[in-house]
Amino acid sequence: MVLLFSDPIFEQHDTGTHPENSGRLVAIRQELERRSLPGNCERQPPQLASPDQIERVHPSSHLRSIQRVADAGGGRLDPDTVVSPKSPHVAEMAAGTACEAVRQVAKGDASSALCLIRPPGHHALADRAMGFCLLNHIAIAARHAQEEFGLERILIVDWDVHHGNGTQDIFYRDPHVVFCSIHRFPFYPGTGDSDETGTGDGLGATFNVPIRYGTPREEYFARFVQGLEAAAERAKPQLVLISAGFDAHREDPIGSLDLETEDFIRLTQHVADVARQWCDGKIVSFLEGGYDPRALAESVAVHLECLCRQERQAEDRSLD
Repeated sequence: MVLLFSDPIFEQHDTGTHPENSGRLVAIRQELERRSLPGNCERQPPQLASPDQIERVHPSSHLRSIQRVADAGGGRLDPDTVVSPKSPHVAEMAAGTACEAVRQVAKGDASSALCLIRPPGHHALADRAMGFCLLNHIAIAARHAQEEFGLERILIVDWDVHHGNGTQDIFYRDPHVVFCSIHRFPFYPGTGDSDETGTGDGLGATFNVPIRYGTPREEYFARFVQGLEAAAERAKPQLVLISAGFDAHREDPIGSLDLETEDFIRLTQHVADVARQWCDGKIVSFLEGGYDPRALAESVAVHLECLCRQERQAEDRSLD
């Protein structure tokens, strides 16, 4: 069964009326329950990250700077990024949950997992919170897979409408973590052009697929598949991680690339095909953006349904 990590603790990162707020998770939970999806998954509790896990990506000074704002009653780290008194603990729980999901999938206890965690993470640099993100959970999880399980080939796929600048920066010199991002460009945060391909030993391990607003959906998918297949061929992954943002949806008030809810089935299927080809379907997906509650909830639901369907099909093949 697909592992499902979801817990009310992630609603305790209190951002008020900010677009990235706890209502996002409430809407997702209600939609998943309406579709009876949690019963098709193995529910898992959240986990707290250890300092060692976090410090593989972020220096201790980074978390201390966030904690100081929280201890002062909360505030903004920049115009976009909110901290409340409980935010550091919630972010550490999100990072730990990401690591636990990777642990179980890497060990073979399950072939896929979905982490419904917040705050999101893919904009967070090693030494700077930004873009609603405090800690880079997917980067922490990838480092955990490298350090604890000796994985040498990891593929990160990011389909959030915003470029995952933090994830790219963290792995820009690392040939063992291949980063593939499709995103609106030019757009926030201003990075992610096609000529950003890595540096040093990591040259050629970053694949950016910038999409201009107004690009037809079929062209979007053609370019996504082309970039994904090239990245997978480079990575030959032992594990696939997804930064699953849903703000490319046509109803999203912040991003949008005019995708429909059903398009997230196609995105999931394409990534699942790559995972099945290279690593026995091992996927861990992490919630990133998506700011229209209904569109977000429905898109997450079809994403999870697709992961569950892939799991059932894999079980059927094993019985043949």
